[in-house]
Amino acid sequence: MKFGIICAMSNELEGIKSKITDCREVSCAHLTVFEGTLYGVPVAAVQCGVGKVHAAITTQLLITCCGVTHVINSGVAGGLDSRLSVMDMVVSTKAVHHDFDITAWNYAPGLVPGFDTPYYEADAALQKAVETAYAAGQADGSLKHKLISGVVASGDQFINDPDKKAWIINTFNGACCEMEGASIAHVCAVNKVPYVILRCISDMAENADEVYEEDKAAAESGYVCCATIKELAKTLA
Repeated sequence: MKFGIICAMSNELEGIKSKITDCREVSCAHLTVFEGTLYGVPVAAVQCGVGKVHAAITTQLLITCCGVTHVINSGVAGGLDSRLSVMDMVVSTKAVHHDFDITAWNYAPGLVPGFDTPYYEADAALQKAVETAYAAGQADGSLKHKLISGVVASGDQFINDPDKKAWIINTFNGACCEMEGASIAHVCAVNKVPYVILRCISDMAENADEVYEEDKAAAESGYVCCATIKELAKTLA
């Protein structure tokens, strides 16, 4: 078992990379992959860059070139669900491309030809590991916010408009919106690789000019990612 950890930005990857034991840099096409172990679990961590194409390319390279068997995508997002506040967390139940639209051909919003549903299901065991790790962090005081599970809605758009936010909520029941997760989920589905997405809320997808806690949210998501690997290590021992 080997976990691929994908982050879009350097501040999302920094805290994770610092905890990798025996970390070595491996070149994979245009990427620099940081391989080693986290709590005894083999990992390959990488910064993919912003957007769905970068994320999809990176996911396939990790699977094909680095031999990862599971994928965790960690980073920040805009909050959609009314239960969320800035610095809360979302763990994916599924992911969807909110910007994929061939409804003119009688496809449902977000539905990619070749699939039966617009949604890519996250792995239940990985989701459970996130929830267990987060609950432990709440209990010991290292995590002070809340975690909800829900749909991660992805598109090559930074959502900062109340009308667009409402549309994503109403159309996909999205819990948060960001720019990579669904493409990672899509590639994992094609390759039959289990995945989960972690997102810490940096803004509420309509007022980022007023509240945008990117660095803090990036660090929090990285912390939860590492805590999840630590939790998974117990089952692999």
